[in-house]
Amino acid sequence: MGEIEGTYRILQTPGSRLGAQKTSGVSTLEPGQNLLTAMASSPAKAHERDLPVKIKMLDNTVEVLDIESKCYGQTLLTEVYKHLNLIESDYFGIEFQNIQSYWIWLEPMKPVIKQVRRPKTTMLRLAVKFFPPDPGQLQEEYTRYLFALQIKRDLAEERLTCSDNTAALLVSHLLQSEIGDFDESEDREHLKTNQYLPNQEKLEGKILEFHRKHVGQTPAESDFQVLEIARKLEMYGIRFHLASDREGTKINLAVSHMGVLVFQGNTKINTFNWSKVRKLSFKRKRFLIKLHPEGPYQDTLEFLLGSRDECKNFWKICVEYHTFFRLFDQPKPKAKAVFFTRGSSFRYSGRTQKQLVDYIKDSGMKRTPYERRHSKVRASTRTSNTDVPKQSVPFTEGLRTPGSPASTAAPFHSVHSLTSPASILPMFAEPNPSSLDPRASYTRIPDKTTAAPVEEAGRKLMQQPGSPVLQGLPVDHAQLSSLVLKSPLGLTPGFQVNAVTQGSSPLLSPVLSDAGGARIEEDDEMKRKRCPTDKAYFIAKEILATERTYLKDLEVITVWFRSAVIKENAMPEGLMTLLFSNIDPIYEFHRGFLKEIEQRLSLWEGRSNAHVKGDFQRIGDVMLRNMRALKEFTSYLQKHDEVLTELEKATKRLKKLEMVYKEFELQKVCYLPLNTFLLKPIQRLMHYKLILGRLCKHYTADHRDFADCRSALKEVTEMTSELQHSLIRLENFQKLTELQHDLIGIDNLTAPGREFIREGCLYKLTKKGLQQRMFFLFSDMLLYTSKGVTGTNQFKIHGHLSLHGMLVEESENEWSVPHCFTIYSAQKTIVVAASTRLEMGKWMEDLNVAIEMAKKSTEKSEMLLENSVCNRSNIFCSLAVSPELPPRYLLGQAQRPNTITHVCWYRNQSLSLSDYLCMIQNQLSGYLLRKFKNSNGWQKLWVVFTNFCLFFYKTHQDDYPLASLPLLGYTVSCPVETDGIQKDHVFKLQFKSHVYFFRAESKYTFERWMEVIKRATSSPARSSLLLPKEKDTHTD
Repeated sequence: MGEIEGTYRILQTPGSRLGAQKTSGVSTLEPGQNLLTAMASSPAKAHERDLPVKIKMLDNTVEVLDIESKCYGQTLLTEVYKHLNLIESDYFGIEFQNIQSYWIWLEPMKPVIKQVRRPKTTMLRLAVKFFPPDPGQLQEEYTRYLFALQIKRDLAEERLTCSDNTAALLVSHLLQSEIGDFDESEDREHLKTNQYLPNQEKLEGKILEFHRKHVGQTPAESDFQVLEIARKLEMYGIRFHLASDREGTKINLAVSHMGVLVFQGNTKINTFNWSKVRKLSFKRKRFLIKLHPEGPYQDTLEFLLGSRDECKNFWKICVEYHTFFRLFDQPKPKAKAVFFTRGSSFRYSGRTQKQLVDYIKDSGMKRTPYERRHSKVRASTRTSNTDVPKQSVPFTEGLRTPGSPASTAAPFHSVHSLTSPASILPMFAEPNPSSLDPRASYTRIPDKTTAAPVEEAGRKLMQQPGSPVLQGLPVDHAQLSSLVLKSPLGLTPGFQVNAVTQGSSPLLSPVLSDAGGARIEEDDEMKRKRCPTDKAYFIAKEILATERTYLKDLEVITVWFRSAVIKENAMPEGLMTLLFSNIDPIYEFHRGFLKEIEQRLSLWEGRSNAHVKGDFQRIGDVMLRNMRALKEFTSYLQKHDEVLTELEKATKRLKKLEMVYKEFELQKVCYLPLNTFLLKPIQRLMHYKLILGRLCKHYTADHRDFADCRSALKEVTEMTSELQHSLIRLENFQKLTELQHDLIGIDNLTAPGREFIREGCLYKLTKKGLQQRMFFLFSDMLLYTSKGVTGTNQFKIHGHLSLHGMLVEESENEWSVPHCFTIYSAQKTIVVAASTRLEMGKWMEDLNVAIEMAKKSTEKSEMLLENSVCNRSNIFCSLAVSPELPPRYLLGQAQRPNTITHVCWYRNQSLSLSDYLCMIQNQLSGYLLRKFKNSNGWQKLWVVFTNFCLFFYKTHQDDYPLASLPLLGYTVSCPVETDGIQKDHVFKLQFKSHVYFFRAESKYTFERWMEVIKRATSSPARSSLLLPKEKDTHTD
């Protein structure tokens, strides 16, 4: 195997949020020596012969610098930065191509001639080395200009892959920065002489169309827009390194501020966060990642690169990225070995991002003009720290947990263009003619007297609720023209480019910061004092919040999925009509319903003088009117059985549709299994019933709103009674098809009459001792599986036991194993142990119920297992989707948490169908303030609770979550004194060492969040009936 040639131990840090506890790394400098003194004391002679070195800058100009022949790389870097007058220089580096044509970074601590084989003839080039997750962290306007040039270079070299619309939008901003406002003839002439994209001619029309909308936008604002769009792309800052995994599958490795990334093609399939990595090392061509054992991975992962040099090069880049983004102090010197050394001593020896940001803030650098090549705006003024709000790394870094696969993904993927600056400028200051003319030279030097009002206006702007606005893309399909579009249906949803959110600004980055959270908190305090305090108001507000989420869920089908199937022409016309003719009328109805609720809440909160009369401080009349109207859609809801069946049949029959279906489920917007969204309309009726019940319980009989609420409750109860049985059947079918995707070894899980009962972890007694197994209990059989190490990481079936003739007995005393019971079946006998006595009780209870059900059944389970052809006239008879899925769970982690089964495995939990049905009644949405255990400020987030998981959004208008937090295994409680929380309405979530605090706006909202989360974390269904001998500590 050979000895380890290079090792880098990942020091644990609290995350990359600036201002956290400081952690030091390791450097190769001598004690008391810094980088400059090391260069000065280098053995190079004072008057060595000069060596001319050609360097290509980011604007494509070539500079020739004369350096001493034996000088170190740092000397050349310093000369380049000095030549450019570049202050934030640590983000950049110099790269060159080696003999194999791979790009290599110039190392500061080695002589240039020992790195570059022919320095006189080799063309070196300046490039961005470290890509921060948020351009708001770049303090200098000049730095952002150079970053925009890097994006321009990546587009031309096809490194930054994106959709055609996104590419056209990026080029349009680059045009605005370089030649100013739109002029068609000038634009076309400029595009003829400048190649931004490989397929530029085909996209010229779109580029001009987008450029027309940027009138009045200054070059600096255009740069910021370019970075805002680019940083949300999957390939932002990504540099591929060809490799293969243990099975020989060809993959691409990359590194970012989050950790080590794994791609298959251009699709990211895994992220190994720095917080989960314990050590990075390489042996010849093998790159090794050693993980912390508590994570849901094998301990050590191994990848094979093309050569030792490639492997070592990638290892060095990982070391530098980790040090730059995760450490806060300059690395400490590493002691020299006395006799011999083992492996590479390479370490990053520059400033970390934290040190760089602090340096810029504290130094008060003078602003110096710089020249933009190709730009008609020749002079601009550099500002060090006043033109962009202070930012921190996105909050999703702290939300990653072992059971939350999706949280490893990068938080921003789809692209949202911003409102044109012409509409933004007046909100900050009165524009003057020169500021509106991009061809005039301009300066951005904020006056001290106006800085505070500008910041205040920015805060208010970001907090204003806005609605998405369509930017006028053409609609060329009949299925789309009938809808008032909230997002561009003609685009692939994963690469949406022009859903505009009101309140966006090129000077206000959307990344949440602790400082921003504190300001939001103050504004909320003032708003809370002005808002009504009646409990009925907060119940009505819950209706509004959950209705917003429900409408977004419907858009996954009506907007995003429709767009995907239309673009690929993958769905037959008959199925298109069946699916969308049933869901579109419901979607249109709820859009109007949502507007009514928003208007009523606005009046209720007193935003007009109508509240004086008191006519609008109620919600019952709105609910009654809409519940009566909703009864007309019952026939559509009753057709959902047929819709699910036909969709399943079509995906099995049509390979093209099956592929589109699978690819769509990997989109960020599809944060749950796709067929789950088809169940939302029936589930929503259950929510209305529960909310109206709470209103009726709150009101007295003589309250003016009581009669309407009671009548609305009666209307919705009639509908839910008709659809209750259908909901249970649909939930069962959805769960069976989901498990079909995750199990290897059974092809007809959706056989006629089969019902899902429970899934979860048990420990099976084997020759090797107790081994973790995932058990699945159905109405006719019991399956036990293990988490495979296959390419898709599905559950591999080890055995299936028929329930006919099965017997279950408790056997703790016999085996001396806690919470142990024995399962006797006709095929074999197995001994299993649960994690707690409560879990054992649940399994034994459900097993005995299932055995009794099997006795009454006339069909034998063996017939179900052998019969792979079933009658499709019933919803439970449709064949399952092919288990050959795209790589959703490659290398030990899912692309996103679209199945709760894997969370059960990682958290050692179990769930029954009763738990899933209970979950339907406990979905919630709303704004919460979130705080980490060691952070200072609170951050305002839109939080959606569904499917036993919290999903986090920046605002309720976002199309997909930034992060998720599966709650199985978590405990929810109120903070104790040692937590140091001095606020009201705060609840605490904890799983092992992961601690989060959430603050609600009212007592009612706080109690509701506590209620629904307790139901998810404790899995209370039927638990009170299971263990009469032992007091249940998990009840609500």
